Amino acid sequence: MSKRLIFSSESVGEGHPDKVCDLISDSVLDACLADDPQSRVACECYAKSNIVVVGGEITTRAQPDYSTIVRSAIREIGYVHEEDVFHADKVFIMNVITRQSPDIAQGVDARSAVGKQTAEQGAGDQGLMFGYACQETPELMPAPIMFAHRLGRELTRIRKAGVVRWLRPDAKSQVSVAYEDGQPVRVTNVVVSTQHTPDVRHRTIRDFIVREVIRKVIPADLLDRKTEFFVNPTGRFVVGGPQGDTGLTGRKIIVDSYGGMGRHGGGAFSGKDPSKVDRSAAYMGRYVAKNIVAAGLASRAEIQFAYAIGYPDPVSVSVDTFGTGVVSDEAIARGVQEVFSFKPARIIKQLNLLRPIFARTTNYGHFGKTRDLDVFTWEKTDRVDDLRKACR
Repeated sequence: MSKRLIFSSESVGEGHPDKVCDLISDSVLDACLADDPQSRVACECYAKSNIVVVGGEITTRAQPDYSTIVRSAIREIGYVHEEDVFHADKVFIMNVITRQSPDIAQGVDARSAVGKQTAEQGAGDQGLMFGYACQETPELMPAPIMFAHRLGRELTRIRKAGVVRWLRPDAKSQVSVAYEDGQPVRVTNVVVSTQHTPDVRHRTIRDFIVREVIRKVIPADLLDRKTEFFVNPTGRFVVGGPQGDTGLTGRKIIVDSYGGMGRHGGGAFSGKDPSKVDRSAAYMGRYVAKNIVAAGLASRAEIQFAYAIGYPDPVSVSVDTFGTGVVSDEAIARGVQEVFSFKPARIIKQLNLLRPIFARTTNYGHFGKTRDLDVFTWEKTDRVDDLRKACR
């Protein structure tokens, strides 16, 4: 008997209040890394109405102009219209940034300290990280989240190109995919909500989104007469962004990762420098899982590893191929540890993470971006031969 299920994933646009905060935090990080690659950054952001609060812990030789960074990020998103309460040139900015705790720093720094077990660079915190990959899309990502990201990305492209003048920055998308025996067979429904000017009719919005966004993004062979389209289902979405809802850095971790199809360890990405394993080890997990699938060792793979703060080696590593592996999961786990190093310093070097690249990761998922592998190094599949040999 075939197994059937429907799985849904969502994405959000650049103007969503949480993503506004993510971009500000990542833009601050990039500004620090550009002048001082050894910067320690944990930048958080809060946005509501016409107020932005930038806080966290930053230790750097750089001298970032936080006000300019905040306004530039908001301007890039598109909150520049006269009617915007949340406006790039009008927001009030509060700075509550302090230096990194010296107790944390001594655990992360590559130096000895009383009570520290090793002089190597250690993990910036305890925690568990997951990496995931599957054969459902060319990017080796789950279909629902990739389709949702593509919808949001196309909506933003149309808005910024000025194709229609009624689109505004805040937006969300959601795609539900029917599976049979683990394979996507059809899209059952698509939800798109987009902020708009008050003068445009709902019918105009719906017809345009269905025709110019949904049908041009979702593969035609996955759409049929039963596929439902829900466009701005409340009927009106004029008040959006931080005017309509509060924004916080790190609140869209499922959007940022695998749309719920692969598990998440709980740590957010944006605003954190690579010494924070919440971010760098999650990127490493994606790198490893993608190479497992690309090597043909499994059609679906998830890796989990965990750290103790201040200690360089992971305290556990496990692999689950959900019954799709051509060799045992234990053999793949052994091969993974032979081929890859999970020490924080080695992750940073392997993936070349001490660069101001992180504002480019903020929107439409941190994984599955394959157009610029010099930037998104964790999307490379350059260790497949080594993995095949190690897993024989």
